[in-house]
Amino acid sequence: MAADLGELLVPYMPTIRVPRTGDRVFKSECAFSYDSPESDGGLYVCMNTFLGFGREHVERHYRKTGQSVYMHLKRNVKEKSTGAAGGAVPRRKNGKVFLDLELNRDLNGDDYEYEDEAKLVIFPDHFEIPLPNIEELPALVTIACDAVLNASSAYRKQEPDSWEEEIQVSKHARSLRQTDNGVRIPPSGWKCSKCEMRENLWLNLTDGAVLCGKWFFDGSGGNGHAIQHYRETNFPLAVKLGTITPDGADVYSFDEEEAVLDPHLADHLAHFGIDMLQMQKTENGHTDNEVRPRVSEWEVIQESGLKLKAVYGSGYTGIKNLGNSCYLGTTMQVLFSIPEFQRAYVGNLQRIFDYSPLDPTQDFATQMAKLGHGLLSGQHSKPPVKSELIEQVMKEERQVLVWHQQKGISPRMFKTLVSKGHPEFSSNRQQDAHEFLLHMINLVERNSAGSENPSDVFRFLVEERIQCCQSRKVRYTQRVDYLMQLPVPIEAATNREELIAYEAKRREAEEQRRAPPEPVRARIPFTACLQAFTEPDNVADFWSSALQAKSAGVKTSRFASFPEYLVLQIKKFTFGVDWVPKKLDVSIDVPDFLDLSRLRATGLQAGEEELPDLTPPIVIPEDTRDSSMNNSMDSPEIDESSVMQLAEMGFPLEACRKAVYYTGNMGPEMAFNWIIAHMEEPDFAEPLAVPSLVEASPSSPSLGQSPPLDNQPPEESVSILTSMGFPRHQSIQALKSTNNNLERALDWIFTHPESEEGSEGASDMADTEPNDNAFSSANAHSDSTLSPDQDPVGPRIKDGPGRYELFAFISHMGTSTMSGRYVCHIKKEGRWVIYNDHKVCLSERPPKDLGYIYFYHRLSRS
Repeated sequence: MAADLGELLVPYMPTIRVPRTGDRVFKSECAFSYDSPESDGGLYVCMNTFLGFGREHVERHYRKTGQSVYMHLKRNVKEKSTGAAGGAVPRRKNGKVFLDLELNRDLNGDDYEYEDEAKLVIFPDHFEIPLPNIEELPALVTIACDAVLNASSAYRKQEPDSWEEEIQVSKHARSLRQTDNGVRIPPSGWKCSKCEMRENLWLNLTDGAVLCGKWFFDGSGGNGHAIQHYRETNFPLAVKLGTITPDGADVYSFDEEEAVLDPHLADHLAHFGIDMLQMQKTENGHTDNEVRPRVSEWEVIQESGLKLKAVYGSGYTGIKNLGNSCYLGTTMQVLFSIPEFQRAYVGNLQRIFDYSPLDPTQDFATQMAKLGHGLLSGQHSKPPVKSELIEQVMKEERQVLVWHQQKGISPRMFKTLVSKGHPEFSSNRQQDAHEFLLHMINLVERNSAGSENPSDVFRFLVEERIQCCQSRKVRYTQRVDYLMQLPVPIEAATNREELIAYEAKRREAEEQRRAPPEPVRARIPFTACLQAFTEPDNVADFWSSALQAKSAGVKTSRFASFPEYLVLQIKKFTFGVDWVPKKLDVSIDVPDFLDLSRLRATGLQAGEEELPDLTPPIVIPEDTRDSSMNNSMDSPEIDESSVMQLAEMGFPLEACRKAVYYTGNMGPEMAFNWIIAHMEEPDFAEPLAVPSLVEASPSSPSLGQSPPLDNQPPEESVSILTSMGFPRHQSIQALKSTNNNLERALDWIFTHPESEEGSEGASDMADTEPNDNAFSSANAHSDSTLSPDQDPVGPRIKDGPGRYELFAFISHMGTSTMSGRYVCHIKKEGRWVIYNDHKVCLSERPPKDLGYIYFYHRLSRS
C-alpha cells in the first residue's frame, strides 16, 4: 500500500510545498466564502499556495491553476453528554491535527468537544488519503502535511507591527475563586489602598483590592502596588476601573502577563456590587453608573430591556465583532443595503470570482463580493430548528448563557485587506465609523476603473462662495464631496435652563468632592443644526486678489448637485481644553423626510463682482534662495517619521525616502500608495536623486518667478492630484504655477475654478484620463442625471431633487471615537431592524435622535 501511495503522488510531488517563513496558511476560512473546517463540506487547503477553499470553490481553483493536491480539514462539534466533568478541558480527539486552529467562540468550550479530521484529496478524481499516514507517505509529503497542520494563523503572520494579536480568554476566568469578604466597590471616588493614587486603578477580582498599576499595557503611570499585591497573594486577575462598560472591560492577568478576556466578568463584578449594564467607560477613570438613574445611552441605542424578535434570512445576517471592529461591521451593513453596491458586487459575483487573481485574499472586488454574498445570501442566518428552540428554553430556565443566535460572518480576511497599510484601521483599536466610511469610498473609487462604481450614488458637488469682507467681491468654486457634516449648536438647545442648572450643580459637586448630579442631555432642534450649516464661516489666512493682500473673508457652502444617497454626519465629536477627544451628549430630532431644495446653489448673482483671477505671490526666504543658488545639491526636506513608518513595514529605506519626497511629505498613507504603484520599477530601491532648481530649468529663471509653462511636472505629483479627484489638465496647470509644490498646488486649485477656456484647451488630455472626482462646471440647476458622456471633464454625479427619506443610521455609544461601540438600524421591508454585531432583531424603538451618521435615499419625483 505504501508503494501504491508513493507512486500515486509521484506526478504531483513538484507541486507540493513545505510552508516557509512568511507563507500564510489559510486553514480557517475560504478565500471566496465563509466556509471553514466546521462547515458541512469542510475546508480544502491547497498544498502549493496554502489558500483555503470551501467545497463549492475548490474546483474553480483546480481548473484555474491545475493544482491537484489539497488537504481537507473537517471539525465535528458536539455537545458533551450530561454528567461530563465540569471545569475540565474539553476532550479533543486527534488533538495535534489542528494544533493552531482556534476554538469556535460562539460555543462554550467547556460544554462541547471537538473531533478533528484531516486527509489529502487529489483532484480531479477526489482520491482521499487519511492523515496522519506517516509510514505510507513520501517523506516530503509527510513534512509538508505536518507543517500545514501546525502552521500559525494566517492573520498573525501578516503585518506583525500593525495587526494586534487577538486577546485570548484567561485560563483563570472559569475557575476564579472570589473571597467572600463583604467588599463593595463604590461608584466613584476610588483611590489606591496603599498610596492614595486616584488614576490607573485596578480592581483585583479575587479579594476586591483597589490598587495602582505601573507598567501595564496601557502605559499609565503608578507605583506598582497591583503587581506587588499579586506577588504577595497570587490572585491573578484584575480589571481596570474606568473601563467597565456593558460590553466588557480591560482585564489583565498577572500570571499570564498579558491582557485577557473574562467571559464571566459580569458575575465577577457583581460579587463586589458592580452592575456592568449601568457602567460607561470614561477617559479620566470615573464612571457614570449609579449617579445616572436615567436610562443610559448604551441601553437606549441597543434597545436593552426590550424583548426583541430575532430575524433571519437574506439581508439579515450579522457581522461578528473581532474586537473593536463594530465600526467596520455597521458601515458594511449599511453599504450592502444599497442596491447599487449589491448589484456591483453580489450581482457580478460569478464574473468577479472567475476573473479573480491567483491570490483572491488580496483582491478588493473578490473580498467585497464575498462579504456582500455572505450578508445577502442568508446562508449564515438560519433560524434554529425545533430541537434547538426547546434546548434554548431549558437553558434560559437554568439561567445558562444561550448561544442559539445566528452565527453571522467573521470579516477577518476582509478587514485584513481593507486596512492593509493603514496605521489605525489595521490595529485592534476602536475607530471612527465616519473615517472608515470615507476610507471605503476611496477604496471603491480606486478599484472601480473600467467597471461600475457604486460609490457614484454618494458623490455630489458643493458650491463654495468666498467673499472678501473689505472689497465685497466674491469667488465661486466647486468641489466634490460625499457626505454632509452638520454642526451641533449647543446654544440652540431647547432645555438650556436645565443645562445651565446642571453645570452649576456639577461644578459645586466637583468643588465639594461629592458625587456629580444626574447629567442632562441637550435637546437640539434639527432645524437649528441645518441653520448652523448655512451660516458663513470665516476663512483663515484669506488672501484677497482684489486687495493684493491678506484680508478677512467669509465662506458659505451650498449644493451644486444633490446625490442619490445623502450621508449626513452629526458633528458630535470635539476636543476638550486638554485636547482629549470627547462627545457631545445631545438628542437631535432628525426627521424621517428631509427637503434640502432651499440649499441648492445659485451661482454668481446679479450685482456681484468676481474677485480677480490672480495667484498669491510665492515668497521664498533669503536663506532658502541663497542656499538654492549656491548649493544645488542640498538634501531635500523629507519627513523622517513617515520614512520610518514605511521602513518598519519592510520596504527598502531608500524607496521609503523617495515615496515620502515624491508625495510632498503628505503622510505615510499617500507614500504607501506611491510605493505600491512603483515597487516593480528597476530603480525602486536606488538612492533618491533630486535635480536642483537651477538644473530643472534650462533658462534658469529667477527663483521668485513661476517655472516656464513647458516644464512638465513630475508624473508622480500629477498622479497624486488626479487620485484626489482633480482633472489631469488642472493638476498639471496647478503644479506648473506653484513650482511643483503639492501643498501650494492644492491651494491653487481651490482658488482657481476651472474656466470653459481651460477645459477646452485641455480637452486632449482630458479625453485620455478619466476624471471621476474632479471639480465640475456642471449645470448647478439641472435636475437630470449627469453621466460621463454628458460631462467628460467633470465627475460622474447623479443630480436630482433634494428630497430624501431616512433608511439607515449608525449610532455610537461611549465618550469618544477611541472607545465605545457602534450599532446600526436599517429600514427593510417597511420595518426598522437593529444590527448589533452578529445579533439581528426587529427594532421596537429605533433611537433616531441619538444617531451619529444618517443615510437618506432620494425620493422619486412627485
